[in-house]
Amino acid sequence: MELMKMLGLLLGIFFLDGLFLLSAASNVHHYSFILKETNLTRLCFEKPMLTVNEQFPGPTIHVRKGDTAFVNVHNDGKYGVTIHWHGVKQPNNPWSDGPENITQCPIQPGKNFTYEVIFSDEEGTLWWHAHSDWSRATVHGHIVILPEIGKTYPFPEPYAEQTIFLASWFNTDVKELIDDATLIGGDPDPSDGFTINGWPGALYNCSNETISTFGVEYGKTYLFRLVNGVMNEEMFFGIAGHNFTVVAQDAAYIKPIVTSYIMITPGQTMDILLTADQSPSSYYIAASPFFDSNAPFDNTTTTAILQYTNATAPSSIPFPSLPSTTDKESADNFTSKIKALASEEHPISVPQNITKRIFITVSVNQLPCDLVNGTCGGPNGNRLAASLNNISFSTPTTDVLQQYYSMLNDTSFDSDFPSQPAVLFNFTGDDADDYILPEVGTKAKLVEYGASVEIVYQGTNIGNAENHPMHLHGYSFYVVGSAYGNWNETTSPDTYNLIDPPEVNTIGVPKNGWTSIRFVANNPGVWFMHCHLERHASWGMNTVLIVKNGPTNDTKIRRPPPNLPICA
Repeated sequence: MELMKMLGLLLGIFFLDGLFLLSAASNVHHYSFILKETNLTRLCFEKPMLTVNEQFPGPTIHVRKGDTAFVNVHNDGKYGVTIHWHGVKQPNNPWSDGPENITQCPIQPGKNFTYEVIFSDEEGTLWWHAHSDWSRATVHGHIVILPEIGKTYPFPEPYAEQTIFLASWFNTDVKELIDDATLIGGDPDPSDGFTINGWPGALYNCSNETISTFGVEYGKTYLFRLVNGVMNEEMFFGIAGHNFTVVAQDAAYIKPIVTSYIMITPGQTMDILLTADQSPSSYYIAASPFFDSNAPFDNTTTTAILQYTNATAPSSIPFPSLPSTTDKESADNFTSKIKALASEEHPISVPQNITKRIFITVSVNQLPCDLVNGTCGGPNGNRLAASLNNISFSTPTTDVLQQYYSMLNDTSFDSDFPSQPAVLFNFTGDDADDYILPEVGTKAKLVEYGASVEIVYQGTNIGNAENHPMHLHGYSFYVVGSAYGNWNETTSPDTYNLIDPPEVNTIGVPKNGWTSIRFVANNPGVWFMHCHLERHASWGMNTVLIVKNGPTNDTKIRRPPPNLPICA
């Protein structure tokens, strides 16, 4: 008996971060997330804000490929919240995917809900975040997915690993910010700064003594797991004096890219190998926006420090040379290099014979002002809006998944989202504003189980054109093509990469350009599709993809859990 007790103690490893218990004899992990208001001070401002376990960013979830994590979320906050496990496919289990009023209703204050987070083929770095209003600005954290026991990385084992989280900081309450903007139909104010692991860095007021620091030893190689959780800006990122090697994106391995900078969109993750091979000293790490648009944005720079051990701090810390804010060429130069590793150990399977094609225009629009007294805050006194295929998504009050699963005859959504826009025009032309008024509706697209799907996202010049990081829940997909201008059904497919396209869950659609993705619809469920710029998602740049059940029990949506939050 005593021997068994000792073995049990030796097998158990306890991680305080996130209250995480990992047993070597089990692939199941348990976490406790407590949502509550926490007072934090940044940029000379103190404010209460919603956090998980009083941490900003929140705790890191550690699993191995194919594991399951049960996360009990108890809401001690002031309003309803849901949590999304960004990039986790959740096979047959949309019930724990998280987007508010799409797959569940919010967890109300004083209530709790246990998510069953099912990992499948993901390996690398993902993240979790709130999926209610703008709560993800403060409620977010890393997901680290290690290889299966007995397997290794497709690169030499790093000496150590560290997580880097890019986020936005608002001096005001983010819920009040978006609620006030939504009321008048205007553009919410940009963030007041960016943070690296919760701290803005040396270029902001009241921030010099609280900068994030990453310690390294000369000659050692480190794996940095980077998440862009910024609300509304794509970001350039670099480390002074150092090149590094990007080896994975969105929990899938890529052919190594040696570079001095990256461009990463909101929602994306990247795994970076850095060898500490420069003169032992201190070096700035920095992230600044890439923003090729006339919309308002946060044009500040967040910093951290790469600190060699036993090194004397220099009189002036070197700063990385990042591309300028509007440097589209540098952004394209990096993203065009991203290709799947596509090795024998990490193969890919790109659909070749497409059975379902969907063409989706991505636009920023306007709606007529609906205020009884006064003028709305958008252009020409209108209300700002956004759309997919000229349909601005209206979020229902009862979640789509429960309605679909119950086969209700009287649903609050329609299953007739079109496979192409109702009107075809020169999408990137100067006359695009003729189509600035969208239809408003709650529309979903039904797809047969097992279909080989191609979706072409077409950016338009309607309203204020800009890049759009599109995210699809429940799936990773292959990015087979992308270019500026209008997609052409005859010539554009000739440019596709069907050999080693990257497999991702979030992709930047270029300003006034297009991106084509492919995947097999083998995960039945109700899956949200949306722009990961929060401004655009709030305005309606969303839809729902419903993949029908397959022919066997293993290809059907699971039964709902017994403790689903009740719709208010």
